[in-house]
Amino acid sequence: MSVGRRAVVTAGAGLALALAGTPAAQALGRPRSRTLFVAGDSTAAQKYADAAPETGWGMALPFFLHRGIAVANHAVNGRSTKSFLDEGRLDPVLAAIRPGDLLLVQFGHNDEKTADPTRFTEPWTTYQDNLRVFVDGARSRGALPVLATPVERRRFAADGTAQRTHGAYPAAMREAAAEADVPLLDIEALSLALWQELGPEATKTYFNWTATEQDNTHFNPPGAIEVARLVTAELLRTRVLAPRETCRLDAGIPTDRITWPVSEES
Repeated sequence: MSVGRRAVVTAGAGLALALAGTPAAQALGRPRSRTLFVAGDSTAAQKYADAAPETGWGMALPFFLHRGIAVANHAVNGRSTKSFLDEGRLDPVLAAIRPGDLLLVQFGHNDEKTADPTRFTEPWTTYQDNLRVFVDGARSRGALPVLATPVERRRFAADGTAQRTHGAYPAAMREAAAEADVPLLDIEALSLALWQELGPEATKTYFNWTATEQDNTHFNPPGAIEVARLVTAELLRTRVLAPRETCRLDAGIPTDRITWPVSEES
């Protein structure tokens, strides 16, 4: 099936992993730039002016990367591992990805929708099976697959305890990553800890809470920036990226650096 939206490619950062670069480029001491492809759902996706201030964390990821790594954001609102694959959205990724590139995969929010057979997957069977399709596809192109557990929603118990909302999906992804021997970014655990640290009131400024909407799933610019910071920190922890490939992990990123194109074509 044809891809229904253009993937947004944003200039990012620095030199690549040891994987990067063609032999000729390496022989000349000039590793080629690499691309970090993102496959995911609305929590990561590019947003446009009609959705502002809603912001996907993929929009903020380039702020933490040096020149030489580009971000190709193929995340799409409302997709699960199943619907992303069924709609053929992995095909253009595999057509563009090159040896040494990265494929970062984060799904879970929509795989959980039991009432929707076009999106629902069972965590220990079809969800893991679909994750292996992404892993095998990246490896078949000489790229490095990376799995990221789904970022947590904003949900607190009456006593102020941040609650888990993703059921068995994070554990199923952790198991799939271990079995496939691929890097795992545990964004579910890290984001839950961050929401707990911030508390019920402060987290409202990180999620898409506006005068007309109280959205506990999607982010405003501050939340997208902080989740992108978590993603980058995990890429460093797992040695997918080297320190020289990232920047400003401890610095503030002005929220006015987030911009929303008027349309997919602009």
